[in-house]
Amino acid sequence: MKNAVIGNNKQKANLIVLGAVPRLLYLLQQETSSTELRTECAVVLGSLAMGTENNVKSLLDCHIIPALLQGLLSPDLKFIEACLRCLRTIFISPVTPEDLLYTDATVIPHLMALLSRSRYTQEYICQIFSHCCKGPDHQTILFNHGAVQNIAHLLVSTSYKVRMQALKCFSVLAFENPQVSMTLVNVSVDGELLPQIFVKMLQRDKPIEMQLTSAKCLTSMCRAGAIRTDDPCIVLKTLPCLVRMCSKDRLLEERVEGAETLAYLIETDVELQRMASISDHLIVMLADYFKYPSSVSAITDIKRLDHDLKHAHELRQAAFKLYASLGANDEDIRKKIIETENMMDRIVNGLSESSIKVRLAAVRCLHSLSRSVQQLRTSFQDHAVWKPLMKVLQNAPNEILVVASSTLCNLLLEFSPSKEPILESGAIELLCSLTQSENLALRVNGIWALMNMAFQAEQKIKSDILRGLSTEQLFQLLSDSDVNVLMKTLGLLRNLLSTRPHIDHIMSTHGKQIMQAVTLILEGEHNIEVKEQTLCILANIADGTTAKELIMTNDDILQKIKYYMSHSNAKLQLAAMFCISNLIWNEEEGSQERQDKLRDMGIVDILHKLSQSSDPNLCDK
Repeated sequence: MKNAVIGNNKQKANLIVLGAVPRLLYLLQQETSSTELRTECAVVLGSLAMGTENNVKSLLDCHIIPALLQGLLSPDLKFIEACLRCLRTIFISPVTPEDLLYTDATVIPHLMALLSRSRYTQEYICQIFSHCCKGPDHQTILFNHGAVQNIAHLLVSTSYKVRMQALKCFSVLAFENPQVSMTLVNVSVDGELLPQIFVKMLQRDKPIEMQLTSAKCLTSMCRAGAIRTDDPCIVLKTLPCLVRMCSKDRLLEERVEGAETLAYLIETDVELQRMASISDHLIVMLADYFKYPSSVSAITDIKRLDHDLKHAHELRQAAFKLYASLGANDEDIRKKIIETENMMDRIVNGLSESSIKVRLAAVRCLHSLSRSVQQLRTSFQDHAVWKPLMKVLQNAPNEILVVASSTLCNLLLEFSPSKEPILESGAIELLCSLTQSENLALRVNGIWALMNMAFQAEQKIKSDILRGLSTEQLFQLLSDSDVNVLMKTLGLLRNLLSTRPHIDHIMSTHGKQIMQAVTLILEGEHNIEVKEQTLCILANIADGTTAKELIMTNDDILQKIKYYMSHSNAKLQLAAMFCISNLIWNEEEGSQERQDKLRDMGIVDILHKLSQSSDPNLCDK
């Protein structure tokens, strides 16, 4: 059987159909079977697992994993190795759920104990760990069972395969995990600290796979805060290594991995972004990522075309991601990116790609570039970027919606020429619906974009926003548990209530509800920023001609303004005084009555006291 199925997928499928798997598993688990027979059974099962994904599914359906894990309790090393090899093959398959490794709590400690048995147990177990470590829960289980201590010394093994699998283990254990990363920094093997070992593995004379994986380890440790971004091992070793991986003479897979890792490394650090942008013509080099599949005329290159097609999506996604990271903070870098050949067209095309990952990366890239005032006024306008963006927002999964709506916030800033056409294409309705989302980031972005839209807008737009939101929804947002949503909603109200005619118009239709909302917030348990913003809204209302009366006839609100004038926080005192000064302008009708009422409340005494304040702003005001 073994000889019949090696390298022959058809024969593997035939054997499975004929029911060989349950029989092999039966023999493998029989105590009466000789160790040689049980080992051969594990070898054949491993060979069947090497076939198609359907083969692996058939093996899983027969409960092969518990049988093989049971086999690991045998005293015989050859049999253990055969079981591990088969397990490794099954766990590598995308159809196998990683959690199957963690269902029985005794498995991980037993695998840790087997690590010292032979170089094969080391290689296979590390490979199983690195494939089954998905997310913080798995990382914690492996970490708590001593993965770092047990695997560290394998980095200096004489076997290249063992070194490589140990390295891969660390790259998944440390990813987005501060606890593991902080531990790794201080672990030493043969008197050398792990970061130094990783740096040695980055050198150009090492195999590419090793260079890339150790760069990933150092990147994760840096992003988790265990290594500083200005540490020489990042600036002089990791970053140049990753830039090298993006060059034309690397394989497509390596270029994808290099660009994605580099994007992650520099994502939040402006110095690293500047450094990468001037390394090895990186910005121009990335433009090459969009040239696959190249038109291949010769039929002989059909295989090559297949390969290029498969990687074309991944290459574009990686390039967009890296451009997004490069342009995150620096105006000059953004300018260079946009001036790269056909860049804006590529992004616009990326927004409508079939692959969801490419769409997401293209939107991220657009978001990064939309932080530039200059580009919003030029390239974004020339390419009418808002059109495909609005199309993306109509129906997309949440992860794309979040980035796309953040980009829209930037396109709606008052100096952006796209603001008008976006409004005309029904943006208000779309944004109001986002504010009702379960997803916090979408609620924040929806209300943020409306806030930008309302800034210095004409009255019709403001009325449309209020109509679209509905009073009920406004209250919902003002009582949102998230402080960001609350602050942006207050910002929206403040922008809606600016310029006198608008203030009077809005307060004549929504005055009662808005005053209710303001009262609620001033009475609630909120931070200084929230209260300050709310008092500024009151000051805006006090600036209206007829709207003033809503404050003057509300003794509750007047008492609150008085209370905040004597508050211990200077910002709140200043904001409360703005309210007062807007109520008492001499040249406005009815000012005398307002002044008398405020005088009776004891406001003048407070002002006398504040004019003696040690804070120059308060004293001045």
